[in-house]
Amino acid sequence: MMRAILLSGGIDSSSLAWLLRPEVAYTVDYGHAAAEGEIRAAGAIADAVGARHVLIRADCSALGTGDLAGTEPLPLAPVPEWWPFRNQLLVTLAGMRAVGDGVTELLVASVRSDSQHMDGTAAFFVAIDSLTALQEGALRVRAPALHMTTAELVRESRIPPDILAWAHSCHTGPYACGRCRGCNKHREVTAELWGEGY
Repeated sequence: MMRAILLSGGIDSSSLAWLLRPEVAYTVDYGHAAAEGEIRAAGAIADAVGARHVLIRADCSALGTGDLAGTEPLPLAPVPEWWPFRNQLLVTLAGMRAVGDGVTELLVASVRSDSQHMDGTAAFFVAIDSLTALQEGALRVRAPALHMTTAELVRESRIPPDILAWAHSCHTGPYACGRCRGCNKHREVTAELWGEGY
């Protein structure tokens, strides 16, 4: 069995990569505002865990909405950074490469709070796993941290704070804006784990 992870370089995927040490890490640049920062962070994390880092580029910027696209969210958006079918897109793009690489299991680092949008729920992952397993290559998709909070995942992973400091959580650009939900989550989680001012 060969495992790969969808590695955005954020706090969740970095912690899951540290915990499970997959052989391959896929970072997808789909034309989103944070791509440059995510690629930089994911490369550092992949090196730290000994995973082969593979960058996949597919410019879908014309299809995005919300903070990740630098536009206003749609009225039906459950959160400001919501991009329609984003996790489905990422799993599909990484899965296309994964099958060719001989990967049999693709890990996604969704956590409990991601259930605010449908493609972060257990039902979504059951459905996407069934869909990819049905096709040639029989790729399985797993979200092993879905029952955890981000802080619980970080604790279980035992990722060192100096490694996690490389994580890029901002939704709006290549450097932390300090205002978006991603930056706020990063600040809140690290304060919970290591105190204010980390």
